[in-house]
Amino acid sequence: MDAGQFWTMLPPHNLSLLIAAGASLLALVALLMLLISRRRNQHQIRALKQRIDSLWREIDDMRVVDFNQPLGGKASDQGAALEQERYHTEKTAYDVIWPKVWQLHDRLGVFLRAVEAGEAANDLRLEARQAAIEARTQLNQCRPFCSETVENLASRLIDTEIKAHLAACQHLDLKKGAANAPSTHDLHVFQEKCHALHDDEARGLLNQLASSIRHRTLRDA
Repeated sequence: MDAGQFWTMLPPHNLSLLIAAGASLLALVALLMLLISRRRNQHQIRALKQRIDSLWREIDDMRVVDFNQPLGGKASDQGAALEQERYHTEKTAYDVIWPKVWQLHDRLGVFLRAVEAGEAANDLRLEARQAAIEARTQLNQCRPFCSETVENLASRLIDTEIKAHLAACQHLDLKKGAANAPSTHDLHVFQEKCHALHDDEARGLLNQLASSIRHRTLRDA
């Protein structure tokens, strides 16, 4: 028996009841689906509200932190970072310059003592000259990263040591002169000039340079 014959055999009032029951069932199913969908939406809305509330609390916390932070606090942090970078850059320059100027002072002192003692000094003369060239080259390369005080002291120190080197070379050349033996007075003049430049003026500049570098790099000193 097919479905069409089944429906024709039912009394009219039974057919109406079946249709009503089917409609009621469909309505119930639709109502259940609506309730489930509404509950799901309510759950999503609650989760969204909780997330929004959490974000607002985070924003409020950030506002409180910004309010409690001193004016210019962020700028101060950036300024501190830049100051630290500047400090390391400047210190690196001094780490290069100081050994070179000390080497110049030391090599020149050895050369001057050899000249004064009448010892062979040609190699020492070249070593002192090379030390002066290296010190001047390193200072010129590091000049942009030095303080004006340190750069000025280092430049004056190198110039003074070069003058002492030239005076010692003249002293040495006088001793080697075969035509006319140098007078004791002339040798004494050059000797005193070397001492004044190297032992007095250059040493004083070296001490000032060391003090300036110490002040710039050793913050707790």
